[in-house]
Amino acid sequence: MRRGKRRNLLTLVLGMSVLLTACGTDSGGSNVTSTAGAAPGNSGNTEEKIQIKYWYAYGEKIEEAKQELVKRFNESQDRIEVVAEYQGNYDDLHAKVQAAFAANNAPAVSDLEISSTGTFARYGMITDLTALAEQDKEKLQIDDFNPGLMGNAYVDGKLYGLPFMRSTPIMYMNVSLLEEAGLDPAGPKTWDEFEEYGKVLKSKGKTAMTMPTDIWFYEGLVAQSGGQVLADDGKSALFNSPEGVAPVEFWKKLAGEGIIKIPVGDEAGATAEKDWANQTSAFRFGSTAGVAGAIEISQGNNFKFNTAFMPANKSYGVPTGGCQLVITSKLSEAETAAAWEFLTFMTTAESTTYQSKHTGYLPTRISALESEELQSLYKEYPQYKVAVDQLAYARPRPMETAYPEVAKIVKNAIEKTLLDPKISAQDAMNEANEKANALLSK
Repeated sequence: MRRGKRRNLLTLVLGMSVLLTACGTDSGGSNVTSTAGAAPGNSGNTEEKIQIKYWYAYGEKIEEAKQELVKRFNESQDRIEVVAEYQGNYDDLHAKVQAAFAANNAPAVSDLEISSTGTFARYGMITDLTALAEQDKEKLQIDDFNPGLMGNAYVDGKLYGLPFMRSTPIMYMNVSLLEEAGLDPAGPKTWDEFEEYGKVLKSKGKTAMTMPTDIWFYEGLVAQSGGQVLADDGKSALFNSPEGVAPVEFWKKLAGEGIIKIPVGDEAGATAEKDWANQTSAFRFGSTAGVAGAIEISQGNNFKFNTAFMPANKSYGVPTGGCQLVITSKLSEAETAAAWEFLTFMTTAESTTYQSKHTGYLPTRISALESEELQSLYKEYPQYKVAVDQLAYARPRPMETAYPEVAKIVKNAIEKTLLDPKISAQDAMNEANEKANALLSK
């Protein structure tokens, strides 16, 4: 899942680069604790039980699923104990992992939002998993992971993460509001249809959508327009291309007509969720990770709820999102082995089936998707399956080291043109593109 405002990851990494050099590659520190255990070794001697830390992001149903999976792992064997610790949203988690790494006290395992994988890998903070995956290829069955979710697992041809709680943005719909307005409850399939729906809803005193200026959603609308946000080599931006400008022009038009509401600031995402839950907005864009919670909200507030693809422009298109599990570097061989065993457990078909049902995150394995358990769930609650079907139009997120800062520049440019009628979308994106290129070309 991808939520929250992304911090300047690049600046923080660069700012601590001297500390990283000073730390070297010593495997000491307190990221792992050994405790007395009774697991017998091959020779019959007792071994120390290895305790490792796992840092994760997000609470509520997402936290419940992660804690349950950790509990299952700990109960499945007696050689390794994983201590799971909540660290806030992805921004909070990333910053804490970086600071702990510089202090030689990083967790052995961490969630890592997919677009940040390149930065962490290239600065040596996470372990190359390629050899481990090859060594355990029969057990891991990497070809069973959904190919549409593997794009961000690799950096420069090497494997650095295993897909864990993965998502795409989808459209949440209040079907009751649509029916009351005399609209087709199937929802709009295109940008033009969305605008028409919005005009009707406005006439009924409702807002079509409350939407934060989220870079994730922008990436999706660029894809729907037939474009991409960065050039293939990642060294230049395409925000000021016709495809890059089209989403901003569309949002500016709809906001100007009072069809959509675009809040700004740290609470923008929470405002969008609240307006949808309170039935003042008929639609919202959000991660598939929220499906289980949305079902509960709709039942509690007595309205019908469904999900749909994000509407198409020239075509459908969405970025993937969410996190993968990574192993930090500077661990001993035994600690890395323990962390790897934990990763493989957390990403089995059984584990992904559980967490997908509990939250709404995508099943990362094909075998889980095809299982009777999930197929039965989709029949009872088709809202879960929309994101799976939408994967056919998904693409990985950019992983250039400068992209977190670039994303901040683009978001500010979008907000600038939406808040000031005198600033054109083209001018704002021209300026953003120039600033982005200065960072990407370094």
